[in-house]
Amino acid sequence: MRVFFTGGSGKAGQHAIRHLQEQGHTVINADQVPSGLDCSELLIDLCDSGQVIGAMSQFADFHELDAGTGVPTYDAVVHFAAIPRVMIGSDGECFRQNTLSTYNVIEAATKLGIPKIVFASSETTYGVCFADGELKPAYVPIDEDHPTVPHDSYAMSKVCNEVTGRSFQARSGADIYALRINNVIEPHEYEENFPAFMKNPASRRRNIFAYIDARDLGHMVDCCLKTDGLGYEVFNVANDDMSVNITSDEVIAQFYQGVPVKREMRPDETFYANDKAKHLMGFAPKHSWREVLGDV
Repeated sequence: MRVFFTGGSGKAGQHAIRHLQEQGHTVINADQVPSGLDCSELLIDLCDSGQVIGAMSQFADFHELDAGTGVPTYDAVVHFAAIPRVMIGSDGECFRQNTLSTYNVIEAATKLGIPKIVFASSETTYGVCFADGELKPAYVPIDEDHPTVPHDSYAMSKVCNEVTGRSFQARSGADIYALRINNVIEPHEYEENFPAFMKNPASRRRNIFAYIDARDLGHMVDCCLKTDGLGYEVFNVANDDMSVNITSDEVIAQFYQGVPVKREMRPDETFYANDKAKHLMGFAPKHSWREVLGDV
């Protein structure tokens, strides 16, 4: 597939693009800064609607001129570009850029008849991550039916983007999939960061004790590209195990007292349920911190 990918210069985007290329897809990265990846790139401002639709409807590299058959079309759009969290700049600017860029990308894609749009939502939509103080989930494990009542501008922007995606899908008929991505971990971060998580499990409370390996996130994007006909859907994206080395029963006893537990959980099972992605998308995460740290 020929894929228009926004935000490929970022942490998650770089790994996703590499994985998509390994699967045989042609990826054009649209970002404000070069990625350093071996792919065609267009440097644009996604908050400018004219630049967005222009970039999606023009040649992306010199080799595309050789066929002499006009501008090639895109098979899919993957939208990862965003201000990645609160407390980088002002709250209002975070909300403005994240919502406006997403509107522009989805609007351009649907106007151009691109049939598949995948965009990054977030674990923060459930309200736990950036809450002032401790906010416990309504139940565990958290699935896609859990209430999304965010307490911060970043999570608000992601909930707004999900409404935008649903609305454009209803009027266009395109497949639009929102990925509620958990804390993205690169391979080198296991050795660097996870020993501290084992010593202090409480440090993972805001991430619902979960994570997603950047390589497995790329796999999930590829699953979305290969799965047609679902209309609008939202998916949690996380690895199968927790990011701490205590059991699920111990997590419940220490952090989720009084929180309803919807079903019996495996000892190392993630509290950020990924069953829907596995069932509908064929998502099959392969990686774990245990590959690097063992059973510590």
